[in-house]
Amino acid sequence: MKLQKKDILNALATITAPGEGKSLIEANRISNVVTFGYEVIVDVKILNPSLQAKKKIEQEIVAVIKELVHPKALVKVNVTVEVPEKPTSLIRGKKIEGIKQIIAIASGKGGVGKSTITANLAITLSKMGFKVGVLDADVYGPSMPIMFDVAEAKPIAVTVNGKSKMKPVESYGIKLLSLGFFTQPNQAVIWRGPMASKALNQLIFDADWGELDFMLVDLPPGTGDIHLSMVQAIPITGAVIVSTPQRIALADAKKGVAMFQQDSIKVPVLGIIENMSYFSPAELPDHKYYIFGEKGAQYLAEDLNTEFLGEIPIVQSIREASDAGHPVALQEGTILEDAFINVTKNMVQSLVKRNEELPPSEVVKITTMAGCSAIK
Repeated sequence: MKLQKKDILNALATITAPGEGKSLIEANRISNVVTFGYEVIVDVKILNPSLQAKKKIEQEIVAVIKELVHPKALVKVNVTVEVPEKPTSLIRGKKIEGIKQIIAIASGKGGVGKSTITANLAITLSKMGFKVGVLDADVYGPSMPIMFDVAEAKPIAVTVNGKSKMKPVESYGIKLLSLGFFTQPNQAVIWRGPMASKALNQLIFDADWGELDFMLVDLPPGTGDIHLSMVQAIPITGAVIVSTPQRIALADAKKGVAMFQQDSIKVPVLGIIENMSYFSPAELPDHKYYIFGEKGAQYLAEDLNTEFLGEIPIVQSIREASDAGHPVALQEGTILEDAFINVTKNMVQSLVKRNEELPPSEVVKITTMAGCSAIK
């Protein structure tokens, strides 16, 4: 004679799962039942880790099977403790009134043109009609004052609702704050992480940013204190990673993506921008020379299941324009203006998708209108 599995399950349905108020069957605590003639093996999961609870449930299972199924049943009970996963505590900052979308611009390593990309994304967004601010969070190498030709400027104090606030410096329609406004050009910033984080918090919360559609945060290279401080301080809507095509840069870019995807951070990565993608000589404008490798960032984006936002070529005028404090995206009718328009549109479209598929970090969402994008 072989004992029937259905009879075993019916018997187990009369036992209450410890501490749950439901039967073992209703609580889905029976993971397996095997019968061999009179032999029965029952695998059960419980939430209570105490030895007393394990012994009690084992005795109850043996007794009920002998009573309701067959008195000669040889019952073996395997009890395991299922520890419920603790919800991960997400790092989230407090909302800045008046700022709709906060985009972090990051890179795994230095020298890939992250700040140049940030400046030109800001200009392009402004030309599209958005209100834009840039927070230069690269505390050890602030470059935005030079790139926007305001190296000698100083933020002034204004009174807002009875409180003294910093008024961001404005250039080309972009609101700017940077530690570079408060240090001398030849002064090295030698700060530990907490000091730098405190200074950045002042730039964020002690400033009168006003109404902004976008705040771009130019982060330092790598993954460290400043990055963690930013996600703790402000609710970043999404991150953009800047890389060059070389393998070493891509390896570091991958780390940058991984940082934002950590369970405790979970900032959506909007995509990867490839800077210094190719070189086209002036006398051969239709020729592309992939000096540092071809499509490296595009392949990385595919591997990481994120968007490839586009490529920016190596052109001497980008460097010259940045040094002169006149971002190259301001120049009308050039291939660089087109390149930055393409990258910026792709970034905004990725942001639209992010806000449609994930819970918004702000009340206001971005919507697509008439082939471009707008905030409403």
